[in-house]
Amino acid sequence: MESSAQRRLDSITRHLLLPLESNHGLQKVLLSSNGRLKHEEAEPVVIGGMVLDIHATPSIPANPRTTTPGKVSYVLGGVARNVAECMSKLGANPFMISALGLDMAGNLLLDHWKSAGLSTKGIWKHQNIETAVVCSVLDVNGELAAAVASVESIEKFLTPEWIQRFRYNIRSAPVVMVDANLNLSALKSSCQLAAESKIPVWFEPVSVEKSRRINSVVKYINFASPNEDELVAMANALSGGNMFCPIERKSSTSKCSIEKLFHMLKPAVWVLLDNGIKIVIVTLGSDGVFLCSKGGPSLMRDSGRSSCLYAVHFPALPASVVRLTGAGDCLVGGTISSLCAGLDIMQSVAVGIAASKAAVESETNVPCTFNLAAIADDARLVYSAAKIVFHQTLL
Repeated sequence: MESSAQRRLDSITRHLLLPLESNHGLQKVLLSSNGRLKHEEAEPVVIGGMVLDIHATPSIPANPRTTTPGKVSYVLGGVARNVAECMSKLGANPFMISALGLDMAGNLLLDHWKSAGLSTKGIWKHQNIETAVVCSVLDVNGELAAAVASVESIEKFLTPEWIQRFRYNIRSAPVVMVDANLNLSALKSSCQLAAESKIPVWFEPVSVEKSRRINSVVKYINFASPNEDELVAMANALSGGNMFCPIERKSSTSKCSIEKLFHMLKPAVWVLLDNGIKIVIVTLGSDGVFLCSKGGPSLMRDSGRSSCLYAVHFPALPASVVRLTGAGDCLVGGTISSLCAGLDIMQSVAVGIAASKAAVESETNVPCTFNLAAIADDARLVYSAAKIVFHQTLL
């Protein structure tokens, strides 16, 4: 399986062939502190939820207090699980740390994980665990309208003690991704284990409410991938107040320009960067992604001492939307797997956006397979259309 995975990574890298010396002047960024990627035999570690999603999609606009014709489907989900599955299908070999019950939902999730040839050693399986389930009602366009989440088991059973069992995996990983479904003590334990060995940590906020958990672990975080609302919530949590308000732009009669949108989000982005997060990737839905850092084009180099904010906008790709629920997770999975393959952060985000396009065109959160040539072609389009939207010193 490993040789097949490496071939998939090599295929994307060869087809992408993005020049490192770009018009943006960005230098190649590698993950480890000494400037060399540690991807020989190393497995990226993903810690967080494995969830069974129940999706209810009406065939006509739904009315309250009555049933509506449509389709109900079981979809394998969970932010961490989605990210890890995406990574595996793009060639990485993630090590998953999670918890599942010996129930119908848990068996569905575990059987699929085994069928993909992925390790189940880090997944705690016990009859006392009630597998996490989220029931989502989507609108006719595939957007989330409402949801009920029963995910307490992730917080209860994904404990620091369980995570500590896999400290060797964490300390030898090229990167560790944690999702905010973890309770505070598990989050802190995961991040500390990684930080002790200078392993970069990626924080995925999951939701507005859970994104605020960044406050307890921010000093360990290298990457964060919030959407606009999660960004604002994280900035408020880190600044100790409610200084920032959610951006309201969907009701506007005229489309907000990318430059104006970044201007509105810039103060919140700066709070995250000023608290030590090196790379902030703000997801904007159909408007693409902002890649933000301190320190200018070299992104991670000496960023902690810089007062310069650098932001690049990557456009989204046109897509035939089937379902939107896995887009953000596949963007993260595509980006991390590309970093582990040796691409730089600009190239990796472009691959992530290409993977997210494939996700929204799929019935499942993660496509059954990725067309690697199409991913590479789409990534080239995104990369070539990326542009600097801000590069100034903030005093």
